[in-house]
Amino acid sequence: MNWFFLTLGYSGLSPKAPGTMGTLVSLPLGMAILIYFDATTLFLAALLISIIAIKVINKYEEESGNHDDQRIVIDELAGMWFALSVAPAAGVAIGEIMNLQNGFLIQSLLSFVLFRYFDITKPSIIGRIDREAKGGVGVMGDDIVAGFAAGISSAALWQGWFYLSKML
Repeated sequence: MNWFFLTLGYSGLSPKAPGTMGTLVSLPLGMAILIYFDATTLFLAALLISIIAIKVINKYEEESGNHDDQRIVIDELAGMWFALSVAPAAGVAIGEIMNLQNGFLIQSLLSFVLFRYFDITKPSIIGRIDREAKGGVGVMGDDIVAGFAAGISSAALWQGWFYLSKML
């Protein structure tokens, strides 16, 4: 069960880009929560999963001696869900997903791209957490911060675009 959880339904076992595969699995799940529930539910779910994951990762690392195994992608789910809880943050009806004017789909995809960018490049505090924090906090922490950075950046870009398009 723990391996199923840590690898996000075994998506982390992908031979190529397991982190991206984990994020791709996380994106539609997070979008569905936004559509059928709301951003608060998504945020709290990401928080709960993060807390559980830290404990499970600590146990895994203690038993295996392997820190930040690339097959562990539950951190990608948490980061992606935190990004989505910030931007687009507002859910839409299922029939309005493809309406680009509400920004839901664009911000969701932009959050995905920005999250992967921050998670891979690890700028600033994200890299520091990745290098210095130990155990489950280190594995989860950089993705959580990358998720918030991606969500804030996505929301800012969307709002900037929206503002500029109104002026033109």
